Formats: sequence, structure tokens, C-alpha cells
Amino acid sequence: MSDTVRAAGGVLVRGGEVCLVHRPRYDDWALPKGKLDDDEHPLVGAAREVLEETGWEGRVRLGLPQVAYTLPDGTPKTVDYWLMEVVGDGGPVQDTDEVDRVEWLPFAEAAERVSYADERALIEHVAALPPVTDVLVLVRHAHAGERKKWSGNDALRPIDETGQAQAERFALICGPIGAQRLFTATPLRCKQTLEPLAAALDGMPIVVDGAFSEPPEAEEAPAKAKLAAQRLLELRSATSLPVVCSQGKIIPHLLAALRDEADPEPYKTPKGDAWLLTWSDGSLLEPKRL
Repeated sequence: MSDTVRAAGGVLVRGGEVCLVHRPRYDDWALPKGKLDDDEHPLVGAAREVLEETGWEGRVRLGLPQVAYTLPDGTPKTVDYWLMEVVGDGGPVQDTDEVDRVEWLPFAEAAERVSYADERALIEHVAALPPVTDVLVLVRHAHAGERKKWSGNDALRPIDETGQAQAERFALICGPIGAQRLFTATPLRCKQTLEPLAAALDGMPIVVDGAFSEPPEAEEAPAKAKLAAQRLLELRSATSLPVVCSQGKIIPHLLAALRDEADPEPYKTPKGDAWLLTWSDGSLLEPKRL
């Protein structure tokens, strides 16, 4: 079977309107989207494609259902979509070879205008969502070698070469989300995970918060995670978007507590991976693994 073609795009909204683009090559109306560049993260690719095809910058607010279909030659294709809100004033379309018209339409009219049933369903899905009120990014610290091979104080174990690459990639992912405050658990590797992002944000300070640190004993993690969840809710209730770096024994229990679920297993998070958390008032919508 041929390799899957990977693409990403956005449902770009402005008030009660959604943005559609007209592609002269196909004479169709569609959501802005395009193929990913090499190993480009879908969120980064989606933001790039939206800007190139519409002239508007989109701030990522929520992960949306993936669309999958088969191209005419039999090649499978997937498109990762993100709900985005307009930021600033729009400019000219950059990808004029691909797009010749951009229109903002009410959701119902956009659903009628769009040329593809899967994109119509996506527009209707977004139209039915409750309003987004808060967004937060939760990341597990980047790779830091093996604990058993570190002879010093484990709190001082640094990220390694792989971890540094993960931290730099994470900084790129956070760009379209719009990070505004940075918080970290106490270990050095957690702080180092956020340092590339802090540098990209003109040296934004990283606040150390022990609420997000692992307890000494693994069996204490569920109770500690409940305290971490409460602290996270306090952070997200402010007006600026926080990014929180925590640890592997805390994150699954923390997310399960936020979702009022007993099983933390679905929320196990590899080192360097993150979650986009989106609320509508007090309700946490479906978390999106980044």
C-alpha cells in the first residue's frame, strides 16, 4: 500500500462566520488545508496553510476530528484539522497559485457552499460546539536519559540531545497556540523543556511550581495529581494562556481527574509529548494529544 499523504488545515472562525477558499484548479470551495512539509507537526502545518491560503493568522483553540479518504489513484490521505480564531488583521493570500478567492460566510451558508461532505460535517460539528473560554497546554518533560544511569540528584538530571530536539519542536508547536505564561515542575529537565519556548517568547520567565512535580512514592501520584489538577484549573481561569510542564507519573492521573474518569491509562504520555486542553466555561472538551 502506498504511504499515506498527510495534510492539515483549519476551521478558521471570526464571530459567527467561517472562512472558505476557492481553488481554481478544482473549481471547488473548501476549508484551507495543505500537505505537510517533511516531518512538520500537523498543528504547525495547519497554521501555515491557513495563513498562506487565507491571509489571516489563526490562533489554535481546539483539536478537531481527523478526516481520512482515498485519493483517485488509491493513495490514502489524512487531514488533521484545528479550530482557529482569527488574530489581527488579514492580509493578501500568499498562495495565489492555489487560491483565488476567500469568503467569510455564516456557518449554515458555509456548510451549503463547501464542496465536500466531510468538510461540511466538520463545519456543522464546529457550529454545534459550545464557546471556547480557556485553553492550556500540558507537556511532559523531554527525554533526559535513563534515571538508573544518573548518579547525582535526580532533580538535577538534564535533558539530553534527543530531549533538546523535542524541546525545540515543542516551542514551534506552541507558536500557533499563543503561549503567554510558563509553569514548570521542580526538576531541572522540566524547566529545560520550556527554555526554547521561553526564548522564542523574548525571554519569558518560567515559574517553578511544585504542584506539578512527582511525589517521592509512585502510590502517592493519584492524590498528588488531584492537587495538581486543582492548581491547573486555577491557572486556566486567568486571562492569559498557560503552558505547564509536568512529569510522567502525574500527568495521566491529572487528566483523568480533570475528566472525572477512574482510568488514567488513556492519558499515559511519552516524554516530550503534550496535550491541548480546551474548556467551555467549566467543561473540559475532548483533550487533544499534540
